[in-house]
Amino acid sequence: MGDRRFRFGLMAGWARDGAAWAALARRAEDLGYATLLTPDTTGTADPVASLAAAAGATDSLRVGTFVLSAATRPAPMVAWQAASLAFATGDRFELGIGAGRPGGEADAELFGVPYGTAAERVRRVEAVMDAVADPPAGLFAGTGRPPRVLVAASRRRMLELAARRAGTVAFGVPPLANDADLAPLVDIVRDAAGERFDDLELCTQVHVVGDEVPEWLAPQLGADGPAMASAGSIAMLTGTPSQMAGVLARRRDELGVSYVSVSSAFAEQFAPVVELLAGR
Repeated sequence: MGDRRFRFGLMAGWARDGAAWAALARRAEDLGYATLLTPDTTGTADPVASLAAAAGATDSLRVGTFVLSAATRPAPMVAWQAASLAFATGDRFELGIGAGRPGGEADAELFGVPYGTAAERVRRVEAVMDAVADPPAGLFAGTGRPPRVLVAASRRRMLELAARRAGTVAFGVPPLANDADLAPLVDIVRDAAGERFDDLELCTQVHVVGDEVPEWLAPQLGADGPAMASAGSIAMLTGTPSQMAGVLARRRDELGVSYVSVSSAFAEQFAPVVELLAGR
């Protein structure tokens, strides 16, 4: 699997204002990150607006949702937004879609829409992919080229759907999950994808770079630095840039993971790893 080329995404959900957001996007581009990714929560800016602004401030940086919740938007609306972002960004938009994040029920309640059961939300993800690939008649289709689709998945049904339909599979694993925990999920994707597995991009997330978990992040992860290090957590990278690059290269060779998203809090600290691996 070593022929899969590395890409790195910078995950950012907030900036002081629009100027700071544009500056963050330009810095991500300068540091060699392939994509600027933003979450879909009611506590952050609407991804459609923020990603369009980020693309407008840069030349080649790709932008993407990580991930848009199919639980709170009708499928035709997502297709409309995706086509609009593809148009506005010069086809630099990538649609990340998921069945709803932990706590997503509160977002649905705020918007006045039913959150649905797990099975219903999976069907909504599939409906979104159908609408993006073949927009309903009368819906703005932009350039007519559907964006690349990333599906975030952690359970078998979503993993199998992502394997069959997505361009990128992003594995949603707990903060203490390690390579041994990830391997069976990759096997599910491999079995479901069949011949298209070699064309699939596999993605994991790095939440912590270095030995310490920042105070603001620890409550979200529910784990501290020693616990993550002891577990061999995928979400944590430690050591020199060369050592971190070695871990990622081994993970790509063994599991096929070549797309890695990193928290913007560690953009500068992780940049030497990006320089060592991006595009290789």
